[in-house]
Amino acid sequence: MELGLIGRTALVTGASKGIGLAVAQGLAAEGCRLHLVARSQQALEHAAVAIRKEHAVDVQVHALDLSRSESIATLQTATATPDIVVNNAGAIPAGDLLQIAEPRWREAWDLKVFGYINLSRAYYAAMQERGRGVIVNVTGLAADRLDYRYIAGSAGNAALNAFTRTLGSYSLEHGVRVLAVSPGAVETERLVTLMRARAADQLGDAERWRELLEGLPMRRAATVKEVADVVVFVASDRAAYMSGTVITIDGGHAARGGSFTR
Repeated sequence: MELGLIGRTALVTGASKGIGLAVAQGLAAEGCRLHLVARSQQALEHAAVAIRKEHAVDVQVHALDLSRSESIATLQTATATPDIVVNNAGAIPAGDLLQIAEPRWREAWDLKVFGYINLSRAYYAAMQERGRGVIVNVTGLAADRLDYRYIAGSAGNAALNAFTRTLGSYSLEHGVRVLAVSPGAVETERLVTLMRARAADQLGDAERWRELLEGLPMRRAATVKEVADVVVFVASDRAAYMSGTVITIDGGHAARGGSFTR
């Protein structure tokens, strides 16, 4: 399916690995020019070299900490106004209310929650002035499948989903679309590390980590490409009448009983 993205410019945060890198690769495959953002210059350069080699598109990298407000102004100066912004940076730690102290909670939200909001605010204004643009927020299933052992993540993702629905409910009046993609368990480096640790603790063998995923649909987590494909589609004109909505990618897991903590 031709998505009509050739020649457009996309900015992807958290783009050095995992879902962000897969999204960048998917957008590049459709002919987008890229701005990749993450904290590690080395990891970004490695990703950029691979993408340029495979897809022959322009890729610029920006090693910035988006939990710092001044970094967003720096980024906006360097990128002008992209056609597409994908907010993906940040990971919120697991733990219950008494385990996650205020400094750690604020640190995580400064990047994933306020980072998304502040980046959206900066680029939305420019997109509104231009009369065109798309913002896609990658959130997480914990927003709907609440887990007291992941309270900061459940609250943070729920806030971002509400932010997306609220902003996107009216953004088409300005020519801008705002959506969220909310994945459940995804086979990233972070998830594998977590599952290996749990398998070592619960099963006595880290190599048995996949057994802990057997309660999921198809007895596995989603792949990063399965998530990225949805992000790329909703960022395209093929989804031109979609805004203010959250697309869940969980194989139906949220509708089942049982539990799984990302």
